[in-house]
Amino acid sequence: MPSIAFATLGCKVNQADTASLMELFRRAGFFVVPFAQPADVYVINTCVVTNMGQRKSRQFIQRAVRQAPAALIVVCGCYPQVAPDEVRALPGVDVIIGTQERAKAVALVEEALAAKKEAVLDGVRPFDSTTVFDELAAGADDRHTRAFLKIQEGCDQFCTYCLIPYARGPLRSRPLSGIKEEVERLVAAGFKEVVLIGIHLGAYGRESGSTLAAAAAAALSVPNLVRLRLGSLESIEVEDDLLQLMKKDSRFCRHLHLPLQAGSDAVLKAMGRPYRREEFAALLAKIRDRIPGINITTDIIVGFPGETEENFAESCDFARACAFGKLHIFPYSRRKGTPAAALPNQLTAAVKAERARKLGLIDKELQRTALEKAVGSCVEVLWEEEAGPGRMEGLSGSYFRVQAEGGRELANKLSKVRITAASQELLLGEIIK
Repeated sequence: MPSIAFATLGCKVNQADTASLMELFRRAGFFVVPFAQPADVYVINTCVVTNMGQRKSRQFIQRAVRQAPAALIVVCGCYPQVAPDEVRALPGVDVIIGTQERAKAVALVEEALAAKKEAVLDGVRPFDSTTVFDELAAGADDRHTRAFLKIQEGCDQFCTYCLIPYARGPLRSRPLSGIKEEVERLVAAGFKEVVLIGIHLGAYGRESGSTLAAAAAAALSVPNLVRLRLGSLESIEVEDDLLQLMKKDSRFCRHLHLPLQAGSDAVLKAMGRPYRREEFAALLAKIRDRIPGINITTDIIVGFPGETEENFAESCDFARACAFGKLHIFPYSRRKGTPAAALPNQLTAAVKAERARKLGLIDKELQRTALEKAVGSCVEVLWEEEAGPGRMEGLSGSYFRVQAEGGRELANKLSKVRITAASQELLLGEIIK
């Protein structure tokens, strides 16, 4: 039985892709081991969203080559999709696979093993009109309580700073019947929560006339599913039908992650984002009116080319006004081949770092406010892992971390918890017997 190790860079979709690949290799008779251990095959699932992600991808490739020179090195994901020649030329690389047709990964690896590293085996295929959704089995998080089901692939938004449309290709979606079947399989395997994810999740079904609300309804049609959660989606794609379903079905988690990216209209326009501040604020107001108490988190990029101090101040003020539960902050990364890379007034790393630090202080304020609002309430927690002797930690439906007294027997179980206090990053509570 050959051994295989995996490393993943980047987003939750990449993590889900790796989990799906692991399942494919397990079914084919491979034995999965940690990346730090000796293995016959190393798979590095790469990221190109930022320069740091691409640099770390190369570092993981080099690390695998150093620790096992005789092993087969497989590089997959966004990096080989956008720069196949560059990846093919990296010392030690034996197989490259892009972001499609990953169901062929096992066959490619077995072919490469039989060929005894005679040449780089190229499994990268350009996108064209025949590109379809890869219906791979879903994977789980490290705690094996939540399963991430990718239902959508590709992006057609082409924001000026982003390589993803080039790395992930055109819009394509998992069929509704496939969503239901996969959720049924996950529930039967013991998962309590399923997270629907995608590269451009809100565009689910656009190419076929379906909607994200229909996808969520297909998942919720599985009677024994305990929780359904959505990954990141654009605010302008939060439709009334989706909110109505969330309001009607208590299993649908009251949490949305809606990337803002900038709180300045001038920067939003330069980014090519399809909304402005007023529209975004109106959408938040509508969502909160329909789903009281919903937790909304976001992404913000700081230091976009030409972002002035005034623009940055607008972003800070707008983030506070939106009362997000959490900010994910990213210094702008100049990506070769994107329109933003050619813009004038590129900001220094020092300026971007300082703006990220300042926005981080606002993030702490917003998190603290959101957590303190939950004190005194009762929430349902899916327990994940021990947080110390006699204590367990889990996740509420609103995506808050919660700790309470309890033992390991609670793992992957749901409890009602009365929230008694808030710390900087999580809630403390007592299980209601």
